[in-house]
Amino acid sequence: MATTTTTGDEGCGWNQWSPVIDWEEFSGGEDDFHNLIDSIMDDHNVVIHQPYSPDTSEEYRNNLSSPECNTLMSMDEESCGGDTEDCKGLRLVHLLMAAAEALAGASRCRELARVILVRLKELVSPNVGTNMERLASYFTEALHGLIDAGKYKEEHRQTDVLAAFQLLQDMSPYVKFGHFTANQAILEAVSHDRRVHIVDYDIMEGIQWASLMQALVSRKDGTPPPHLRITAVSRGGGGRCSFGTVQETGRRLTSFAASIGQPFSFHQCRLDAAETFKPSSLRLVRGEALVINCMLHLPHFNHRSPDSIASFLSGSKTLNPRIVTLVEEEMGPTGEQGFVGRFMDSLQHYSAMCDSLEAGFPMHGRSRGLVERVFLGPRIAGSLDRIFRAHEDGDVCSWGQWLAGIGLSPWSISFSNHCQAKLLIGLYNDGYRVEELAVNKLALGWKSRRLLSASIWCSQDNDM
Repeated sequence: MATTTTTGDEGCGWNQWSPVIDWEEFSGGEDDFHNLIDSIMDDHNVVIHQPYSPDTSEEYRNNLSSPECNTLMSMDEESCGGDTEDCKGLRLVHLLMAAAEALAGASRCRELARVILVRLKELVSPNVGTNMERLASYFTEALHGLIDAGKYKEEHRQTDVLAAFQLLQDMSPYVKFGHFTANQAILEAVSHDRRVHIVDYDIMEGIQWASLMQALVSRKDGTPPPHLRITAVSRGGGGRCSFGTVQETGRRLTSFAASIGQPFSFHQCRLDAAETFKPSSLRLVRGEALVINCMLHLPHFNHRSPDSIASFLSGSKTLNPRIVTLVEEEMGPTGEQGFVGRFMDSLQHYSAMCDSLEAGFPMHGRSRGLVERVFLGPRIAGSLDRIFRAHEDGDVCSWGQWLAGIGLSPWSISFSNHCQAKLLIGLYNDGYRVEELAVNKLALGWKSRRLLSASIWCSQDNDM
């Protein structure tokens, strides 16, 4: 039932990994590493007796210093050139890969995965250490969450979320790249319309729409701004995207719109109990240009299932929108590489993210730590959960590929939009780059790694 208020692929080789650690150096022993995993799998039934728990026997705890774990922790020190920090990074990567292999590889053994993860938890913390150590801590917790379904649950105070969101905007172009690219496409698509209706799947604090309003009221041709209506899709219960929190966002947007002279109304549409979107729950008005906005990147969507996202996008297609704006993380190739391959790609992706954040605030560890704790940790857990379930279901692809698969057509990104993206990243560290992946898709990269992409789509009836 609707609730309405009017508050007036391109892969990267091993030598292209993030500079968080020297991945090219570590890759030298890839075959040896897989042989090591095979030997662990051959021997695991000798040392694993029961699942880990706080009351686990001393015999089981002794397995944490078993030959297998000790071998992982002492392997290939000479390849590190004697650098203690690099050697520890190498060990952490090997342990994480071993845990992923034990969890979902060819020779599965969850008990062995538990042993490795307990060992990892002794070595790393999300609050201290190098980028790689903190990253390993978040991946360790995420892998634990796969073994113990639903284990990774962490709610943050709204003040922490707001502070982390602002810091993330200051540290990098990550948030603004998605917002600005989507907004520019919207402005171009509705330039001659008198009424515009945007359906937003994760409105958060509404920062994206404040900048759109400012652009609408300052058109160079002097035409009055169209009436803008935003419907925020929300869910029941508490949390950052609860009905009450979204309602407060609506009040702020309404006040801001009034202050700059933007005609505006705000509505909400609740997902059902299964977080499924029902197109019939929207209140549509004849003559409005309908826009669907879907942000699927950090810091959005730590809480929604792929099934919920799919229901929103497929349901939106039936409404024949003018355009669909989609921003998502670029997690690298999918194909038939299995869970371990996608796990490694995820580790690559988030190591690049950590590296870019450190470049943004190199001397502000506490600020960076807040962003990592509020957004990065939950996001890693959500990403691993998705690829693990996709591995079991045998289906994984990017959301852009998925949109093409259900019959949406590319909407070309303009030259002005591309230039805007390049101007934006010029305000930040020179490690960022913009890449055009298709006529309707721009990607934001950090050095050799793509971080996220923004793509624009339309129903076939609205194809340009």
